[in-house]
Amino acid sequence: MPEIFHKIGFIGAGNMGQAMIGALIKSKRYSPSDLFVCDVVKNQTDTLKKAYGITVLPDNGAVIDTCDVIIFAVKPQAVEQVLSELKDKAVFKNTAGKKIFISIAAGTPIKKFESYIYDAIADDIKRQMPILRVMPNTPALVLSGMSGLCANAYATAGDVEIAKKILSAMGKVIECQESDMDAVTAVSGSGPAYCFYLVEAMIEAAVQLGISPENAGEMTAATLKGSLILLENQSITARELRQKVTSPGGTTEAAIKVFDDNSVKQIIIQAITAAAQRSKELSG
Repeated sequence: MPEIFHKIGFIGAGNMGQAMIGALIKSKRYSPSDLFVCDVVKNQTDTLKKAYGITVLPDNGAVIDTCDVIIFAVKPQAVEQVLSELKDKAVFKNTAGKKIFISIAAGTPIKKFESYIYDAIADDIKRQMPILRVMPNTPALVLSGMSGLCANAYATAGDVEIAKKILSAMGKVIECQESDMDAVTAVSGSGPAYCFYLVEAMIEAAVQLGISPENAGEMTAATLKGSLILLENQSITARELRQKVTSPGGTTEAAIKVFDDNSVKQIIIQAITAAAQRSKELSG
């Protein structure tokens, strides 16, 4: 499909917004002249302008007026204030041409954006203003992210593909239903923390066994990285790979027995389920 939209605007320039801007430029899919940003923290926008040569706009309304794709990269608690100010200034009512709105605000449902963007707007205009919701994760900062993507009823397949192209610059993307977003949040959104938790435990165990903290950290990180690369490059499941490493009567089996005796797998499942439930509560 030919590229149609060329101007991408960011409302908010926090860590994730900065990661996306950096990824888009590093991927060479977009040039600095295609990217625009506005944030109340001037130091952040100045840093981005200096680093990448992108354009800093004076206010959020200018981002919407100027750009074809608008990414809300603000903290969840700031969403209502940002949308309310734009609505009060009649920015949404006065937009011209096709606009794709993408939110990466965690735990904020599409209906929240619809209540402001679509207020007193006819259906034919809404079709020109599709809204998509994204749940990224922190490895996007190193272009190894995982994003879940869903869209509202006014988004076309072409709109979704444009969003995927943008998001894939910082990692992988899966399309899902909004009803899946709490699970996506619990698995991939919060998932890096689970990995870091495991790393903490492995390092602490190694140190207790007499390995220096430096070597323990290097061993653990390399082991996890290598294991993930192995998983990605094999045509068998994680369970099958784990079984291949677990020789009867061996050292790995001794460790797995402790995990099983203490229901570690069930506890992990319970923890991720709790994260999904909390995401649901926060989404309202």
